Amino acid sequence: MPEFAQWSLDAIREEGGCFSWLEEQRFDWTITTSQALEQILNGKTVILITDEKRKWFETYLLDFLNSTQMDRPLLPIISIDSIYRHFNSVSGGDMIDTVEDVISLAHKDDYFYWYIGRGDDRRADIAKRKDTSYFWIFDEEYLNALHLKSYDKLLDIKLLQLYRLFNASLNAAMFGEVDVGA
Repeated sequence: MPEFAQWSLDAIREEGGCFSWLEEQRFDWTITTSQALEQILNGKTVILITDEKRKWFETYLLDFLNSTQMDRPLLPIISIDSIYRHFNSVSGGDMIDTVEDVISLAHKDDYFYWYIGRGDDRRADIAKRKDTSYFWIFDEEYLNALHLKSYDKLLDIKLLQLYRLFNASLNAAMFGEVDVGA
């Protein structure tokens, strides 16, 4: 069974030139994504958070990751907004603590955050508090994150490409085609 780093490189190269940008970032991709996939395989719930400009992508992920066309078990993924409808009004450490406490009670600490968006957005704050969070972060260097630029004219296309690779990675991990373990 191939290691995830090699599997990812092969998958990126199979896609051709349109994925060449990701080949340059494959180390950030493989480190962070293998950790996220391992958490999913261990039964953790994914709590998806995006900044406001990426709400369309949140909807896209939630619609397609558990689509009836997927021939795999359902993925436990929910939006932070479905947990707390007023999450946009959350500010300050005490309120974030309260929201996190409710999530911990509901999910018995078997969850991790997947944040997609600008690093300086306050919606990122809750994910930045948890070491197990998965980040596709924009305009900020953040440890163990895939880094993108919000002003990239091809950003939306790149997000869709990342989804495609993530989905293929998830299938490969779930069906034992690749080793994502550390």
